[in-house]
Amino acid sequence: MVLPVYMDNHATTPCDPQVLEAMLPYFSDRYGNASSKGHYFGWQAAEAVNIAREQLAGALQADPREIVFTSGSTEAINLALRGCFEMFSAKGRHLIAVTTEHRAVLDTCTHLEKLGAEISYLPVLPDGLIELEQLKSLLRSDTILICVMVANNETGVIQPIQSIGALAKERGIYFFTDATQALGKIPINVEKDGIDLLACSAHKIYGPKGVGALYIRKKNPRVRISAQQDGGGQERGFRSGTLNVPGIVGFGKAAWLASQEMEKHMPSIGRLRDRLEKGLMKYPGVQINGNPIQRLATVTNLSFGEVVGKQLLENLIKEVAISSGSACSSASTEPSHVLKAMGLSDEAAYQSIRFSLGKFNTPEEVDYVIEKVGKTFKSAKEFKPV
Repeated sequence: MVLPVYMDNHATTPCDPQVLEAMLPYFSDRYGNASSKGHYFGWQAAEAVNIAREQLAGALQADPREIVFTSGSTEAINLALRGCFEMFSAKGRHLIAVTTEHRAVLDTCTHLEKLGAEISYLPVLPDGLIELEQLKSLLRSDTILICVMVANNETGVIQPIQSIGALAKERGIYFFTDATQALGKIPINVEKDGIDLLACSAHKIYGPKGVGALYIRKKNPRVRISAQQDGGGQERGFRSGTLNVPGIVGFGKAAWLASQEMEKHMPSIGRLRDRLEKGLMKYPGVQINGNPIQRLATVTNLSFGEVVGKQLLENLIKEVAISSGSACSSASTEPSHVLKAMGLSDEAAYQSIRFSLGKFNTPEEVDYVIEKVGKTFKSAKEFKPV
């Protein structure tokens, strides 16, 4: 076993060796620009991008022409929300977003409010799930977009996406979902789920950082959004700029692998997660945050009672890589907005830690973490809350 043990896979995952192998030629021998249509090097790059587009579309049960590559989920989210509001603000200015959405969604909503958007923030139940009836009560005649993530990055709680998609279609409202954490972990079918816009990223599924995608429905209904980046007209004009060919190749390979390996890896990762939970919950005051059933197999978010989570993190920093919340908000001293939205106090949120596992974790690592947390738990009980 190699130290430190990595259990922060919801922040990012290590690149799969098969993904790296697929990418390497496009850094050296096949270095062409995918927009260079006049010679062999450009054709090579364009063909590689087309294959990756098909691979990612296959993972989403989408048409390859509905995939727009971006620099990551954050850009995809901004393109979806800003592009939708800009296109339809004359028709309606009302959007709905869940209070436990990723900061990329919530901060974009805050920006749109400055531009005249009206945002209704849908609360969640104490277990992190939304109530469909409450969502229905927020719908208005000028609602243009519903934003609900598939699975939460901090708790793993999975929302009733199909029901939300059916409701949106019934009312003629676009449905956007952030599938960054869900892709490759649970089946996603944009047709069956009624999804109109979907953001995802490569580095959460053992692919490279710096590449993501936005799915934009092409028919029934055809979704129209305004581009947020102008230039050479790449990606059907939705996202201009020279394509990151090696990254896109890696994303495609990672998406294909995730689809192929889901049935194999998710049950085994779930067993490791359950083993970890069982070992940690023998300590007094430890509780699961979020619905214990309707969640991803890859994560557990635990509140450590009287023990301060930050202190546990500091004590374990050299041996175990874990997180107190979203990696994108780790620089903040504020308690997790996700846990607070679920009704936890500031103190309880501060005392919570996310353990997120991946396909490269082992039972030996889980047992080591249980032992290390136990020792730290006992010593940290003497510390005062931050």
